[in-house]
Amino acid sequence: MPATIDSTPGAAFIPAASKGERLRSADLADHPIPNGREEDWRFTPLAALRPILDAQAPDGQLSIAWTGVGAEVSTLALDDPSIGQVLVPGDRTSAVTSNLSQGVTRVRVAPETTAARVDLTIIGEGGVAYRQVLTEIGHHATATVVLDHRGTATAGTNVEISVADGAQLTFVTIHDWDDDAAHATAHSIRLGRDARVRHVVATLGGAIVRTTVDVHYTAPGGDAELLGVFFTDAGQDQEHRLFVDHSVPNCRSHVEYKGALQGDPEAGKAGIAHSVWIGDVLIRAAATGTSTYEVNRNLVLTDAARADSVPNLEIETGQIVGAGHASATGRFDDEQLFYLQARGIPEDEARRLVVRGFFADIVGRIGVPDVGARILDSLDAELGHTNPLFASLDEPEFGELELDEVNA
Repeated sequence: MPATIDSTPGAAFIPAASKGERLRSADLADHPIPNGREEDWRFTPLAALRPILDAQAPDGQLSIAWTGVGAEVSTLALDDPSIGQVLVPGDRTSAVTSNLSQGVTRVRVAPETTAARVDLTIIGEGGVAYRQVLTEIGHHATATVVLDHRGTATAGTNVEISVADGAQLTFVTIHDWDDDAAHATAHSIRLGRDARVRHVVATLGGAIVRTTVDVHYTAPGGDAELLGVFFTDAGQDQEHRLFVDHSVPNCRSHVEYKGALQGDPEAGKAGIAHSVWIGDVLIRAAATGTSTYEVNRNLVLTDAARADSVPNLEIETGQIVGAGHASATGRFDDEQLFYLQARGIPEDEARRLVVRGFFADIVGRIGVPDVGARILDSLDAELGHTNPLFASLDEPEFGELELDEVNA
């Protein structure tokens, strides 16, 4: 049964028995406004997203610009039957976006096209605004799509990604909002037979950014690699929730997110840097031959930083190749800093190099050099802006990594 909410004061939220039974519907009546007790919302500062949760009519705008080769980019009518074929809303914000969307942009790559590349830029112009993006990759095509977010808004977006049989897609979404922006976005990915997707999330700006990513397989051989980097600064809330639904045999998934958090201990509650990572993987009874692994690593650079990390595995069959998860949160490595300083590197530069090295593996695996350089430049800017706070790290003890790992 889907999750239910008892409206009686003080009553508990009753979760679904399985993530696979999560209610999905575009009807707002099926998604009550959350009160913060629900599992899917207990880490989220609901006040920042209140206009979206209340289904406030749009009074702002999300404009979109694009460049690219090898693809068709078009604007769809809001009642086009292509919309909603991949993403059926699983929470209140995505349902509101589905109902109040001001525009739908579709990226279509024809079958057997090679080396297609499309760069989309969504620019918030203030106010409350909603938009949808559809990406359709034809069979045996290869493509790269980059979705960049800038400006300011209270924004709701839905992103549908369909990768047909034998196709390969690298999809990168960058959240580089202004400091006062609030964004709730839902991504849903559907993979055909032997299809491959590398989905990358880079969250760098915005007061609150809540990203959900769902992956669904329709035939054997699907391969999903979900990568993420995030830098959570003082006063920011960044939340990443992933759900990989293995429902057919012989598919693979690999999830790896890394984040660095840097709060301001002198600013009280306003200076807290808060990140949330929830990784859910479901291996259904029919999904024999599954191989999956998920990991989240968090690097805490200062006090006034909180990282919530919850990996979950739900396995309904023992006939799998392997399944595992790991989560680790630790303080800045003073030994690495000492090693670099002993070789004549100034302290500020040494700290920057350590943080860069923490992210380098994932950034290098994105496979899109200009995007990787853009992300590293943004990280450098963040570190340069807040270097004075590094003084709080000059303590002899930084604590042990907290590791929870399960392999099956």
